[in-house]
Parts: sequence; C-alpha cells; structure tokens
Amino acid sequence: MVDYIEKLIIFISTPIYVVLILGEIILSNWYNRKLYTFGDTVQNLYLMLANMGVDVLMRGITLFVLLFFFDYHLVNWDASSWYYWALLFLAEDFIFYWIHRTDHVVRFFWAIHVTHHSSDKYNLTTGFRSSVFQPVYRFIWFIPLVFLGFEPFDIFIMYSITQTYGILVHTKAVGKLGFLEHFLVTPSHHRVHHASNVEYLDKNMGMILIVWDKLFGTFQMEIDGLPIEFGLYEKKINNNPVHVIFHEWISICKDIRKVKGIKNKWLYITKPPGWSHDGSTMTSKELREHLKQIKND
Repeated sequence: MVDYIEKLIIFISTPIYVVLILGEIILSNWYNRKLYTFGDTVQNLYLMLANMGVDVLMRGITLFVLLFFFDYHLVNWDASSWYYWALLFLAEDFIFYWIHRTDHVVRFFWAIHVTHHSSDKYNLTTGFRSSVFQPVYRFIWFIPLVFLGFEPFDIFIMYSITQTYGILVHTKAVGKLGFLEHFLVTPSHHRVHHASNVEYLDKNMGMILIVWDKLFGTFQMEIDGLPIEFGLYEKKINNNPVHVIFHEWISICKDIRKVKGIKNKWLYITKPPGWSHDGSTMTSKELREHLKQIKND
C-alpha cells in the first residue's frame, strides 16, 4: 500500500516539477538572470540519484527498526481519522526541524548535509540536491513517532508529501507571500536558509512550518538591502562527483590529524562547523558576534 501511495505522489508531483522547472529556465533566460547552468543541474540530479540509491538500500532496515519499536507503542489511534494525520504532520514537521538543525550544528552530520548547500546556484533543481547519506540515520529520529502510535508506513507517506513541498520552495522566482510568511516556510524564508551571508547562516530550518524557527530562535527574514549570496561561506568546492560528496569528511580528517589529544579530535567531529581549537576559524554564531562587534565599533 505504501509503495502504491509513494508512486502516486511521484506520479502527481513529477509533471508539476517538470513544468515549473521548465518555466523557471525560460524566465531565467528571458530576463538573463542565469539561474541555471548545465553542469550544476546535472550535479543536482546526480546527488538526487545517489541519495535515492542509499534510500532504497536502507528501506528494509528502516522498516524493520520502526516496525520493531511500533510493537511497543504507547498510544492507539484511529488511523482513518483526520486528527491522526494532522497530528502526524505536526509531529513529523517538528522532528524534521530538529533533524535539520542537528545537520547544521554538529559537524559530523554537516559533512553529510553540506552537499545540499554546496552550489552557488539556486533554483528548483537545488531541491533535488540531496544529502546523500542522510537515509542511513534519518529513521532513528522517527522512532519516537512509532512509540507515539504512528504507523511506520504512514510516516513514510507523510515524509514523501512534506518533501514535495520542501522541493518547491527552492526558487528565486517567487517573492514574499503576505500572511503566509507568518506560519509557512516560504521561498523567501528558504532563500535565507541557503544564504552564505553571515547574517543568514544556520537560519530557517523548518520544512513546512516556520513556527518552529520562531519558537526556538533560528528565524530570520530576508533583510532589505542585503542581497543573498548562495553557496558555502568562504568556500568553493571542487565539482568532482566524488569530492562534492566527501569534501567535508576530508576536511574533518585534516583537522583531526593536526591536533593532539582525544578531546580536541572529538570536538572537531561534534562541535558546529567552523569551530577550531585555537580560534583560527569561527562558527556561524561566532561570526555573527564578530560582525556585530565590528558594526558597533
């Protein structure tokens, strides 16, 4: 059943993606905005296919683990009721916020997620620029959901639906959306998330609802007069197909080798990206504090 529904979601969403991407390409060329390049688009598709391959390989393990823990669920729901699906949506969107936030503030997970942010182009195909190895650990975050009585197959379905929305907000073609900006992750909010400007780093982690960012202090609107720069902060990577996936792991290994002591080696893995034992590089929080100090001076 879940395979049928996921195929149905793909069947419905694929022509929508194709039409919107073609439309964005036409508008980009018409107005000479240069939102797309052939090489970047191919790389986005390559990363999507690599992620799908890992996801397929992990599907059996994911299902086994979630079904195992579902046997010990604490709550019984009527899975045909509207409130079951509404609560599953809220719970899964909340979980995604914390998955995404962890991907940004723990360097081990950033090394996996960084591929999604590594392009200096930003368009609808960026939504397909996947964190290749995220399926290896993502299911662990869903264990609390099965304890709460949400069925594993329903979790898969809801994740597919929310991912569809998450792809569509990767665009520069849509401006601010009025009152929707107050509670939804809009294209404007997600442009901020992908920005490499210091003011925007590690902001707007939500998938569909922006309320989690507002509640937990990671919300940032687009700032008037501050053009967004896409890509990685002070870093342009080699577009070699292997290097684009593993470049941050290589950097971690270099940092670990250059320091002595288990503690510092461990901190280079678990601290936020940019942390250094000697202060030679800075985290996003430290960069913002430094920028604020410069402006005050």
